[in-house]
Amino acid sequence: MKPAPFRYIAASSLDHALALKAEHGDEARFLAGGQSLIPAMNFRLARPAVLIDINGLGELSGVERSRDEIRVGALTRYHSLEGDRGFLADCPLFADALPHIAHPQIRNRGTIGGNLSHADPASELPALAVAMQAQMRIKSANGERRVDASEFFQGLLTTDMQSDEMLVEIVFPPPTARSGACFMEVARRRGDFALAGVAAVVTLDAQGCCAQLRLALCGVGETPVDASAAAASLIGQPCTGEAIEAVAVDVQGTIDPSGNVHATADYQRHIAGVLVQRAISTAQSRAADAA
Repeated sequence: MKPAPFRYIAASSLDHALALKAEHGDEARFLAGGQSLIPAMNFRLARPAVLIDINGLGELSGVERSRDEIRVGALTRYHSLEGDRGFLADCPLFADALPHIAHPQIRNRGTIGGNLSHADPASELPALAVAMQAQMRIKSANGERRVDASEFFQGLLTTDMQSDEMLVEIVFPPPTARSGACFMEVARRRGDFALAGVAAVVTLDAQGCCAQLRLALCGVGETPVDASAAAASLIGQPCTGEAIEAVAVDVQGTIDPSGNVHATADYQRHIAGVLVQRAISTAQSRAADAA
């Protein structure tokens, strides 16, 4: 398969890239890792008239830490995050999730910003962003804004970004004391999209009870599903097996998976419940070890 004809422009700076996007709007797409865009173009599911290559924009790559936040450039590639021990210590959900993303060849090219902008609900990173309460820093030629991850994903392959905007940075809060995190998923084969996946972040109080629980799921809706509200019954309680099972049942009642050629909706719902129990238990155990 070959893509439809398009004009290729290598952006010389971020301002240049944003000016081109403002000029061409929805007719233009940014080329970062290309691991989602290029296959879609080859199958002619995507037909941009203009392809703006941003791979030369070094200012969009890398991790910066401060006391108040952890900032990851949108052009940062998965393999760079896999090798950054400081980042993985601060954002342990990534340590669990990155090995599940496709295969090493794809992780060598794929970018965090490209993944989140693509907004595939079966992908791991949107669920991580929601669970971690990340913010998306978005720029256009006219200014910039920040959008909470929970509001960024609007629908299937759809985000809050406008036609002249670019996701330039993802901002994560620093780790909280007495917290533990866990990501788990079930896929038919290693590297396949998940039939269901769960990201859990548990914070314990001084007595060892659950002070906060963040839950987000992938693969079971048209966007990453923020299921934190379904975990309200666990707040202020010990993380017993019975209490965690009750949360899993509540989560199963809030999700509406569509099913696919690999799994029925009922099977996805069952898998999600099992993963919720396991992920919360593991995150709680890690939080207790870190206390």
